[in-house]
Amino acid sequence: MSTLIHRRRRSRGSAAALMSTVSTLFLMPGAGFAQTATPLSPITVEASSDMTCPLEGGEVDKHQIGAKSILGASDTASLLAGQPGVALATGGGISSLPIIHGLADDRIKTLVDGMPITSACPNHMNPALSYIAPSNSGHLSEVAGITPVSAGGDSIGGSITVDPPQPMFAKSGEGYAARGSATTFFRSINRQIGANGNVTAATENVSLGYDGSWTRARESHDGNGDRIFNSQFETQSHNVTLGFSNDGHDLTIRAGHQLTPYEGFPNAYMDLTGNTSNYLNAGYKGDYTWGTLDAKVYWQNAKHEMNFLPGRNTTGHMPMNTNGTDAGYSLKAELPITRNDVIRVGNEYHAYRLSDWWPPVDMMMMGPDTFININEGSRQQIGTFAEWEKKWDAQWTSLLGVRNDVILMDTGNVAGYNTMMSNYAADADAFNTQNHKKTDVNYDLTASARYEATPINTEEFGFARKTRSPNLYERYAWSTGSMAASMIGWFGNGAEYVGNLNLKPEIANTISASAGWHDAARSDWAVKVTPYYTYVQDYIGVDKLSTGSTPGINLLKFANHDSQLYGFDLSGSKSLLKSQDIGHLDLSGTAGWVKGMQMNNGQRLYRMQPLNAFIDLTHRLGEWTSTAELKLVNDKSVTNPLQNEQTTPGFAIVNLKTSYRYENITVAVGIDNLFNKQYYDPNGGAYVSYWTATNSTAAMGALPAAGRSFNAGMTVSF
Repeated sequence: MSTLIHRRRRSRGSAAALMSTVSTLFLMPGAGFAQTATPLSPITVEASSDMTCPLEGGEVDKHQIGAKSILGASDTASLLAGQPGVALATGGGISSLPIIHGLADDRIKTLVDGMPITSACPNHMNPALSYIAPSNSGHLSEVAGITPVSAGGDSIGGSITVDPPQPMFAKSGEGYAARGSATTFFRSINRQIGANGNVTAATENVSLGYDGSWTRARESHDGNGDRIFNSQFETQSHNVTLGFSNDGHDLTIRAGHQLTPYEGFPNAYMDLTGNTSNYLNAGYKGDYTWGTLDAKVYWQNAKHEMNFLPGRNTTGHMPMNTNGTDAGYSLKAELPITRNDVIRVGNEYHAYRLSDWWPPVDMMMMGPDTFININEGSRQQIGTFAEWEKKWDAQWTSLLGVRNDVILMDTGNVAGYNTMMSNYAADADAFNTQNHKKTDVNYDLTASARYEATPINTEEFGFARKTRSPNLYERYAWSTGSMAASMIGWFGNGAEYVGNLNLKPEIANTISASAGWHDAARSDWAVKVTPYYTYVQDYIGVDKLSTGSTPGINLLKFANHDSQLYGFDLSGSKSLLKSQDIGHLDLSGTAGWVKGMQMNNGQRLYRMQPLNAFIDLTHRLGEWTSTAELKLVNDKSVTNPLQNEQTTPGFAIVNLKTSYRYENITVAVGIDNLFNKQYYDPNGGAYVSYWTATNSTAAMGALPAAGRSFNAGMTVSF
């Protein structure tokens, strides 16, 4: 952070002037784009927004995203691979779940184009990041640990933000312009093919763009050449962006449709057999004499169905339907009070409504009535925050924030397939006679400081109190029947879960410190280390209700347990070579480890990442870029047996890729898992689809990872 930050603002105009351009949408092809450039009235402000991007965060820019998209990346969460403190829990082909410092899924605030999208599925097969294709991701960032209150509430594990590319406008004086690109790719491991493209036409003030993608994959194969049962998928998305920009005011309206007709989940009993979503949002950003205003309104609906894909060795079908809708707004203002002080205030509202029902089928015990799992469940969040950033001198900057979130939850009465089975009738009656309305009043606090000790050393330390209320399934899943309970759970382990109306919100108290060293120009070398400790009051874990008939499988009830997590992140980079003739050679890497346990009995928390490292060696010469990646993961020998967590051996994986750009054409080839290693990701879960396909009565084993894959792709820009 420099000792003096010059914040440049565009000239202040009326917001109404922006809307006057809406009627001037004249589009015709041209050459080249640039963000609208208008004369700027600089304001010198000593405080910097850098404190809202802590040292223990990371980001993936459009160039890194493009390098992965051209070789067939289908899972947006996978773009975070190699970021400090981040691990991934295996899901379907587009649906892995990020884990930050041992905390996953709903414990992470995830925003897609400013929208907090809720997974409308009892298995969380459609998490937030599955609703944006990698090719439509313009920028992706994550913040671990000490998360500013302005980054969102109702979370304890950090935040992830992914945004589509910003609307592009013609250059000043150019009049009109057009731009686009098209990409196609192939991956051998699962015979995946796909294509994506975008096109934009714009004036200096109005921009209209389209982005679309489609991909399909057969079942994948492991390092031994064996198929990974139920790992196939297909998905497509279509997005339209309309942007307006005028005199310091920007309005962006987006709408889109996504269809995923099928997606296999090898670590679950069921597969996704249909997911259709639509969204509409509008965002406004404006510069005023008093500061800046950022506003967003949004709506998103998902219709989802689980059932069996071929390969499960099952007869008949068992449809399970959900319909979920997210809607809300956010208002944020940034106020430069003095040359040294910035105040940020905001108010947010997020409403989520979910219906989850399972139609009757012609099978014993699964009729004649509809199974009502969640009956018009609702979850509303009303959040308000204030944040103060101050630059005390050339070395010290502080950030202090407070936040209040009120969570309102409710649901209707439920019913089983019939009243003949005692557990359906008794469980439904017990649930229906209780009060379902719940109100949680939560408070967050973040306090951090950054110290620019020397031109080559930066340090940051802080404390955060973050709170998360239970999701609808954690509170309202009601049936203790083995079949019904096995349909609840986003853990990929085959266990059975029941909700708990009496759950308390989780309260995480985190302390962390980051120390970074770098050369004075920040262009040759850098290293950063972050140790952290989190004590979670009322962590939502599980209690055992009974032992199932399958070895290792238990009936579990969500329950609060005080817990602790601690670990470290390490990252660094070094420029090894800078030559006009030979090119540039750069080395970078990350390493991390986390341990978590319940305080009362020492039970290990689920999905703790063992010691791991990711090393990247990149060579650039002109338009040629080549990368060798090495992923190292230690064995996972200490697990959570209560939740059927699998032990896994350590492994080392090598990936290679290279790309060349000639004028407007980029061609890329790569090999994943170069040595065709048979390995098991520690967060892959249990191989449930193989267990069901073989009618096994033995314990489930670990899910194998994919073997060697030859990949190729090409992008044409125009």
